[in-house]
Amino acid sequence: MAPLLTRWWRCRKGGADKSRRRKAEVVQRNVGSSVFLNMTAIGVHLGCSSACVAVFKDGRAEVVANDAGDRITPAVVAYRDNEQIVGVAARQGRVWNSANTVVKVKQLLGRRFNHPETQLHRSQTKCPVINREERPFYEITTGEHIKYVAPEDAAKVIFKKMRETAQSALGSNVTEVVVAVPVEFAPAQKKAMRDAAQGAGLNVLRLIHEPAAALLAYNIGQNSSSGRSHVLVYKLGGASLSVTVMQVNGGIYRVLNTHTDPSVGGESFTEALAQHLATEFKRTFKHDVSSNARAMLKLMNGADMAKHSLSLLGSANCFVDSLHNGIDFECTVSRARFESLCSSLFSKSVQPIRGLLESVGLSTSDINQVVLCGGSTRIPRLQTMIRDIFPHVDLLSSAPPDELIAVGAALEAGLLVGHDGLGCEEEPMAVDVSATDILVKEVDESGAEVFTTLLPSGTPLPARRHHILTGQGTLSSVSIDVYQRWVSRPPEKLAKIVLRDLQLKEEKHSISTVLTMKRDGSIHVSCVEQSGGRPEVVAIASKK
Repeated sequence: MAPLLTRWWRCRKGGADKSRRRKAEVVQRNVGSSVFLNMTAIGVHLGCSSACVAVFKDGRAEVVANDAGDRITPAVVAYRDNEQIVGVAARQGRVWNSANTVVKVKQLLGRRFNHPETQLHRSQTKCPVINREERPFYEITTGEHIKYVAPEDAAKVIFKKMRETAQSALGSNVTEVVVAVPVEFAPAQKKAMRDAAQGAGLNVLRLIHEPAAALLAYNIGQNSSSGRSHVLVYKLGGASLSVTVMQVNGGIYRVLNTHTDPSVGGESFTEALAQHLATEFKRTFKHDVSSNARAMLKLMNGADMAKHSLSLLGSANCFVDSLHNGIDFECTVSRARFESLCSSLFSKSVQPIRGLLESVGLSTSDINQVVLCGGSTRIPRLQTMIRDIFPHVDLLSSAPPDELIAVGAALEAGLLVGHDGLGCEEEPMAVDVSATDILVKEVDESGAEVFTTLLPSGTPLPARRHHILTGQGTLSSVSIDVYQRWVSRPPEKLAKIVLRDLQLKEEKHSISTVLTMKRDGSIHVSCVEQSGGRPEVVAIASKK
């Protein structure tokens, strides 16, 4: 008997599912033999201040480190003679090469020269931005040569770095990618982001909205099909604040509303701390460096490192070599002092939350979960202020917040690898849903067989579910049976997976099971014993 896929239509505009659904067609397929798959794809999040790449392989998504050993790469591109430098070296080189160093390129992607955000970017960057045919270009001077770099070309260099980082970790070529973009990105900005990734040799399967990627990374809405829930995604990156209210229903994410404020971000906190350090230097050495661009860049670098330390420690030491006139500067900053310096900025960062909820007719008690993403959400004081707003809500911050969106994008890439991607442009979209329940069989403490539904019929595809099965610790092998079930019919077995050579122990085995169903009806299952067993992966391919 063949499982059914039912195709439904919905219209999607800017990520919000606001239209009716109607049945369009029914497709029948067979589920047959089991084969092993090795799917590899990546997810990339290019932010204003940093970039991150996560790899999806063997059913898992993991962030990989660059050649410097860092999992987060500064989104900074420096041009020197005939070379382009990306990352920490480029950022540190701004002290003496700021006129040829591109920062916050994401702000210019897909924008016209006369756009207000372009003009604001021009006023803030040391690298000249000029007008060429109503488009912004960076004017780069290396030696006696002047060249003009489009924002897409600078972003392409960063995407190339992300691809090289992934390929170095995997030891093989990578082309398939899902790229995360802000909810408010216009079609021209999305196209520019896609073009930049493709220019780096990547095949963009899909552009995914950043809040949706954050939810995927925490597996929100993927384990349960019962009822609707509301999630607030709070993203505070290096250059902007973004707060989004999401509705989760049956695996579909709907953006209810979003608020973005480019005037506050991690750099705002760094600048406040750098100004304090400049004041301390003036008090100690009687020299005012606040108008010295090079000295302030040095203080910004030192303040940024101290700021990160203060998220973990009660105090941090800031040392700047030869800050001014050959004078070395050293200063210790306490967390209390940092919080006092940034008190008004912290208040500004959380102020939009209540207004955003009111705009969609919700209160804080209607929010089921709060997801924190962006590196600045590590700041303890900010977390406390958000927790005060939502005292009875789960505050999800266990995963590294600056890696979260890349992980979610990689999980989406794992679902889409091998299929044509769909962009986030405004267009009708066909959604396949499973017409059968997909279940796993396990044995409870009394020895009775219990069926657990992982994918109920009607689940939009592609879909991914995570489930923990248990087995007696005295067993050296555990089997997992996968079934499908039609209404009023008994379950039908599709596949059996056996985990062998398990270590015997007193407590129970804990088996992490991830089940993925694609649009073509194929099912991909990976299982691993959580204490360190060898993973088993099986795919139940569809037959026509």
